[in-house]
Amino acid sequence: MTRAAEAFINLQALRHNFQRVRESAAGSRIMAIVKANGYGHGLARVAQALPGADAFGVANLDEAVVLRSAGVTQPVVILQGVIEPAELEEASRYALDIVVHHPCQLSLLERAPVKRPVHVWLKVDTGMHRLGVAPQSVRAAWQRLQDCPGVAKPMRLMTHLSDAEIRSAERTRAQLACFNTVAVPLGAECSVANSAAVLACPDAHGDWVRPGLMLYGASPFSDTTAADEDLRPVMTLRTRLIAVNRLRKNDRVGYGGEWECPEDMPVGVAAVGYGDGYPRHAVSGTPVLVNGRRAALIGRVSMDMICIDLRGQPEAQVNDEVVVWGEGLPVETVAGYASTIAYDLLCGVSQRVQIKTQD
Repeated sequence: MTRAAEAFINLQALRHNFQRVRESAAGSRIMAIVKANGYGHGLARVAQALPGADAFGVANLDEAVVLRSAGVTQPVVILQGVIEPAELEEASRYALDIVVHHPCQLSLLERAPVKRPVHVWLKVDTGMHRLGVAPQSVRAAWQRLQDCPGVAKPMRLMTHLSDAEIRSAERTRAQLACFNTVAVPLGAECSVANSAAVLACPDAHGDWVRPGLMLYGASPFSDTTAADEDLRPVMTLRTRLIAVNRLRKNDRVGYGGEWECPEDMPVGVAAVGYGDGYPRHAVSGTPVLVNGRRAALIGRVSMDMICIDLRGQPEAQVNDEVVVWGEGLPVETVAGYASTIAYDLLCGVSQRVQIKTQD
């Protein structure tokens, strides 16, 4: 038999979520973040389904070239920038925007001539301490970029919030204050807000917002679900029951025999596992949907299979549908049972899962 695990990508849901961004940040342009293969949803597929996006954000040059090769004409921003002359030349060739976050990138732009100037976003480290120019160095870096013939105008500024998913976080207010101190005097277009800030921090919206997770229908907050935020899941990962076994009381299930049947009971086996991207560390009790009704994972997750407690659905049969996240079962709920985050699950769907698109 072919692999039963399939990921259904609902492009109507994607466009609904994009409209939620428009409504939440009506005065801002939207850079849709499509890195990591569109958070597992398909890089080109997502971009082509969002013709209204003002720009797209990717992690690296390879992802940017995929979009250009797919016919995407909007600005494409390489969020990690480039660090080698050959990469800069490719960015120029494909008319890509680059983020500058380190002095070595300034030097690269100054010493490596390009046939066509590139648009630059200068990233400011306002407190996350990952990537970005220190606030006290921004003015000098800005002037160097202004003087560089390989840099197209206008230039833009950006920063990244470390705690936006915590509503009204003091650190977020401190980062915004720091950013405004250096950005306002320069009078440049600015980008600060990620998904959480789009929904909960209007002060961070600025000229450009950069939604990622919310586009794909997951809540960026720990205290709400996608439905609470009027977001619709774009990916539904589903499979089938390939066996229904009648086990006896005290029978042990799966590797290590960690889960023991408390009574005589039916146990289903579904064709999905960590080889497909289902989280290996999901614990017994993690919800799944069998024929649209909740059931629970039992025992350890295997590479190709999971076992399911079917006491609440004794009528379940081989080939019945099992949804492991998506429509009716938020991915962030499953992530919580696996002690991880929705990003991890969505980006981790493996290549052997068949992708089907619904429009």
